[in-house]
Amino acid sequence: MESQPAASPAIGQPERPGLRALIVEDSRVDAAVLIQLLRAGGWQVTQERVDKPETFLQALTQRPWDVILCDHTMPGFSAPEALELLQGTGLDIPFLIISGGIQEGVAIQAMKSGASDFIMKGSLGRLVPAVDRELRDAASRRARRQAEATLKESELRYRSVWENSTDAVVLLDLDGIIRFANPAVGRVFGWDPGEVVGKTLDLFQPEDLPRQSWWQRVSAPSGAMPYTAVARRSDGSAVEVDLAVTPMRMGDQQWIVAFFRDVTERRRAERELQRSREEFAAAREIQQRLFPRSFPTLPGFDLAGISHPAESAGGDYFDFLPMMDGGLGLVVADVSGHGVGPALLMAETRAYLRPLARRHAHPGEMLTIAHELLVEDLGDERYITVLVVRLNPIERTLTFANAGHPPGLLIDGEGNIKARLKRSGRPFGKQGTIPYPTSDSTALSSGDILLMLTDGIDEAMRPDGECFGLERAAEVLKQNRTKSARELVETLCQAARDFAAPEPQADDLTVLIVKVL
Repeated sequence: MESQPAASPAIGQPERPGLRALIVEDSRVDAAVLIQLLRAGGWQVTQERVDKPETFLQALTQRPWDVILCDHTMPGFSAPEALELLQGTGLDIPFLIISGGIQEGVAIQAMKSGASDFIMKGSLGRLVPAVDRELRDAASRRARRQAEATLKESELRYRSVWENSTDAVVLLDLDGIIRFANPAVGRVFGWDPGEVVGKTLDLFQPEDLPRQSWWQRVSAPSGAMPYTAVARRSDGSAVEVDLAVTPMRMGDQQWIVAFFRDVTERRRAERELQRSREEFAAAREIQQRLFPRSFPTLPGFDLAGISHPAESAGGDYFDFLPMMDGGLGLVVADVSGHGVGPALLMAETRAYLRPLARRHAHPGEMLTIAHELLVEDLGDERYITVLVVRLNPIERTLTFANAGHPPGLLIDGEGNIKARLKRSGRPFGKQGTIPYPTSDSTALSSGDILLMLTDGIDEAMRPDGECFGLERAAEVLKQNRTKSARELVETLCQAARDFAAPEPQADDLTVLIVKVL
């Protein structure tokens, strides 16, 4: 646990009130970056860094906090666990998840569970406005709770609370006439509060709605239920608002109080999430179409492959390719990144490798030509790792070329590693003009098992940070070597998932196996 005193704001930034920030982060460097950004945003920051459940709870009980910034995944601790602990205390503190690579489905679930926002570590420019917004929302929630707690007190006290609320608040009589509007009406709708008094809710509703539409809704018995609407600002532009109303009595007079919260930015974020979900669905459909619908039948060999996608579609690919001189090409590849872009690049890679396999007998030649064809499309940000193996079923030998891909393993009948199909060049997009060499021929014996995989297996990680690794993959095959190839690919994928539990599958799990009979 670390605690630091207030830090001065950056020069040229307006000085804000003090900000008490609880940082849930196992990296000192990442925590320091967050504090520096908050200080640059103008806050006098007092902060404490914790990275364990017990120190987190201790910090919550020892002092008040204005905001919690929480890394999504840490050794032995995570943002969902921290959020659950916070909710158990009953404290209302904005909770922002800061992640280096959060999955889209996980982000949606975190927001549904009560997280205020999520920010990628690569987009920390959103941090200061997000904290500013959540502080305003927290202040508004406190104001509303205070208003409810003092419902039986005087009109002056109500007005004092509303005037400090960041929500637009209007007080309506039973005829639907606005008798009071707080200052936030100007921020949300653009009208001076004095201009609003004496008008009806028609002033805010879109012009294409019939007159009195909003009033009929808010004055109905079910009108107290919150709902989202598109409202009209003074300049005619649209603003999305959450509208909630509540009846109240002050003295002998019955009133209706309407609260309007500007949710334009939040709704925009939700739409972006929806677009992202649709993009990932399209990417996954493309990805699944790349995989073989059946496995080759090759005398003396048992072949199988499988790919289990993570929640976010990636660029994994495996294939079986007929080659010159009766050889069979085995391919496992991976495009960096996730989404439609990587899926399209992998489809393009597949389209090049298939005809190249029919015209070339050497994996190195295939990779060299495919790289020349793809390199312009990869640009500076993308790269592709590819392992191509040529299986000669007559001579019972294999050769290979490896473009920056995790090594394949050849395991003998006793379960020992007989050969490693190591990298013979850099990934596509990083190799330059250097050709990829083809390995020397390796003889195959009955009982041998060839394993080809992507890094989703190799890098499957436990909560303590330990990776599954190739040696553990080899041990799984050794213990299950009597099973068929179809059974082995599933067994290895399940072993990687069990190893990383309870963490969700973080990457695609792709495996290709050949058993020599």
